[in-house]
Amino acid sequence: MMLTPDALESLRGRLIVSCQAYPGEPMRDPRTTGQVAASAVIGGAAAVRVQGLADVQSTRTAVEVPVIGLWKDGHDGVFITPTLRHALAVANAGAHVVAVDGTRRVRPDGLTLAQTVHGLHTESHALVMADCGSFEDAAAAVDAGADLIGTTLAGYSGERPKTQGPDLALLEEIAAAGFGVPLIAEGRIHTPAQARQALDAGAFAIVVGTAITHPATITGWFAAALES
Repeated sequence: MMLTPDALESLRGRLIVSCQAYPGEPMRDPRTTGQVAASAVIGGAAAVRVQGLADVQSTRTAVEVPVIGLWKDGHDGVFITPTLRHALAVANAGAHVVAVDGTRRVRPDGLTLAQTVHGLHTESHALVMADCGSFEDAAAAVDAGADLIGTTLAGYSGERPKTQGPDLALLEEIAAAGFGVPLIAEGRIHTPAQARQALDAGAFAIVVGTAITHPATITGWFAAALES
């Protein structure tokens, strides 16, 4: 279940597809998540990112690429794999990489990010991706031992304005710092051109979710364009 350095390196310059559906939606089913993930791999995804323990398990059986897993618990504050308990559960479900809230905010279990990362590294074979919201988050996450850092929470944690597309300025700032861990661009990448821009800004790999795997939102974009 361990993701080797060579396998991680194979993600350089590649597309990671986030396959998630929100509670109450028709596609909110672990088997469907696995099918969507498998379809994304056929299209060229080098890895997938999924939410929920059952979804991680289903996706592990459906694809042969690395699986980044997370567990969203709540809607505000720290809710992306918020505690060590959540993180270990995601790792035990089969995730090669566990994505956790990588901000400097207080975590529900009172542990620091460094303690959470250490606990995961000690008790599982999973790597840790820190979902960050700012440059300061990224620097702290690297110090905490995170194996990957992402811009997932840029514009959502209150530290930076929410940009129209990906936060290219933040990507450039983090990339220029040369932290030595893979920088994953994630958040509001809605077109192939934006994905390319994010890669050119210094990202190691690109995560695209909504624009590929969320039919309700994609349909809404087209419907709104016809109504305007």
